[in-house]
Amino acid sequence: MIGEIIAIGDELTSGRITNTTSGYAARALFLLGHEILAMHTIGDVPERIGSTLKMALERADFVIVTGGLGATTDDLTTEAVVQALGLRTVIHPGVHANLNARLSRELHSGSISLARLAQLPEGAEVLDDDCRMAGYLLRYQGKPIFFLPGVPPQMEILLERKVLPGLRAFFPAPSRPVCQQVYRTCGLQEVAINGLLAPLEQNRSLQVGYYPVGCEVHVSLTYPHLVNGMHDPLFVETDAFIRQALGAHLFGTGDDTLAAVTGKLLLSKDAMLGVAESCTGGLISSTITETAGSSQWFGGGVVVYSNQMKHLLLDIDPAFLAQHGAVSQETARAMATRAAARLQCDIAVSATGIAGPDGGSAEKPVGTVYLGLWYRSRVIDRLCHFTGSRRQIQEKTTQTALDLVRHALLES
Repeated sequence: MIGEIIAIGDELTSGRITNTTSGYAARALFLLGHEILAMHTIGDVPERIGSTLKMALERADFVIVTGGLGATTDDLTTEAVVQALGLRTVIHPGVHANLNARLSRELHSGSISLARLAQLPEGAEVLDDDCRMAGYLLRYQGKPIFFLPGVPPQMEILLERKVLPGLRAFFPAPSRPVCQQVYRTCGLQEVAINGLLAPLEQNRSLQVGYYPVGCEVHVSLTYPHLVNGMHDPLFVETDAFIRQALGAHLFGTGDDTLAAVTGKLLLSKDAMLGVAESCTGGLISSTITETAGSSQWFGGGVVVYSNQMKHLLLDIDPAFLAQHGAVSQETARAMATRAAARLQCDIAVSATGIAGPDGGSAEKPVGTVYLGLWYRSRVIDRLCHFTGSRRQIQEKTTQTALDLVRHALLES
């Protein structure tokens, strides 16, 4: 079936908040075989909300709307829908009862604004059985319109529990689900990957896409109509070709992260990782500890931003730093070596560089980063030249450092 997605909120159109809900919904619908004709992001303007909704209803079999369902005066979605579709506003008894129970416990004056949540278009069917999350289904001229909260966690819950099953009820004809796999790589440019996978383009029954994400490049393989999904011989054959072509640059699939994959390798080697970082300011350690269970393979890290801390925490001689400079091959190697000793870890990675936007020179421009790695009494280093904002350079340094650890483990 054909659908459209409308995301509402001034915070989205101003760029203050990134619209993630539309992408989440589009992917879930795409994988079920639905076609998303368009995705709209509009501000809290009732006339624009109404006109966009009516235009979508003319072209699509169903519409999903997110945002503007809260209790404050700038939440105008329901008001706009009532006006655009010529409906009445009614008090929903279930939501009203739930709100009365909540208001009796919330004595502060601002709680009375919650009463707006019970005012819904006539015929609206509340999606949350407990009436704790805003959201409802409206049937208009035989077409379903799902109104979901703009808060991503709530929107995702209602999409999975109510919208997707609801669409199956509305359109019982079997859809042809899409079979898709995403391959995550690090260390190869998009153009190089394209060249390696070019033979696949001769197969018109599949689609291959390339998406750079920082230091990573994600490759999507899509087969529109495979009855057996990933178990189909066609998919199995293509998957094997991609894995062989990408080799060690392929670190995972789907939602795998470089940190998690590296952690599994460390566990398999019964090795603990230590980190010494300067230009990343703790981002490597923070990225690692986003992975649940990382305490099993991550011993800890030190942020040695100044030369004084490099001396005090890693015992690197000030004369050595004065001779070679904080941003140098020698210092990166020394940081990794001393981190392994001080943290008593089996493997240690270090990062020192110039994240910018100031501090660069003709010899060492902004984006110059040296990585060091100590493993099994052997020290290696890598010089990188990154581009982008300060944060982007720090993120690229973090990913490349983790990838350096991953390759060292694979090769051992």
